[in-house]
Amino acid sequence: MTGQSFTCLIPAFNEAERLPGVLAAVVGHPSFERVVVVDDGSTDGTGDVALRHGAELLRAPSNGGKTRALRLGLETVRTSHVVLIDADLLGLTPAVISSLITPVAAGTAYASVSLRGNAPWVWRRIGIDYISGERVLPMALIADRLDSLDRLRRFGFEVFLNELLVATGRPIAIVQWPDVASPAKAAKRGLWRGLLADAGMLADIARTIGVMGFVGQIRQLRRLAAS
Repeated sequence: MTGQSFTCLIPAFNEAERLPGVLAAVVGHPSFERVVVVDDGSTDGTGDVALRHGAELLRAPSNGGKTRALRLGLETVRTSHVVLIDADLLGLTPAVISSLITPVAAGTAYASVSLRGNAPWVWRRIGIDYISGERVLPMALIADRLDSLDRLRRFGFEVFLNELLVATGRPIAIVQWPDVASPAKAAKRGLWRGLLADAGMLADIARTIGVMGFVGQIRQLRRLAAS
């Protein structure tokens, strides 16, 4: 399809160790007009790493959580589409990035979502990770809803996007990423801090869509993926 353009947006909090590997795959990628890292109040030099590896940098004034960081970045996007990539991915390559963009660029899908090789077993079994952080989206889906992000929990962004995608009724592509992994929070922060972070994320999701809301989202997203 013609007239498409893509910005890569990467929210990052204390990811100075893993961010270089991600940027090696996206900076200079031919599909991207811009690669923007949003440093969410990091204390480990993440922002400086982003600049050294050729990305644009936005600095959040403090650690406000992923949703706030993405809100800050999305305000600057002027391309037709945005590609959301997590900052801690392992095994990312330019070809993997292209595989996520291709269904949307070819017009066979309205949006695309990754399914990483180390996603929880249940997500791989049902064929969709409903809270995947790696997505390609038309900005038209969210551009006039950025104010709504201010009312979301710190980790309510992905399930909010799911609601918007379901409302469109348009097809989505689930893109298999068998060689890409996202480290567990326990591995990055230590066991107890990691478990607390996971619990906080799940609580934010539950408060956003309800305890059983994720079941309906998964069912509806699978229907769109099959359409």
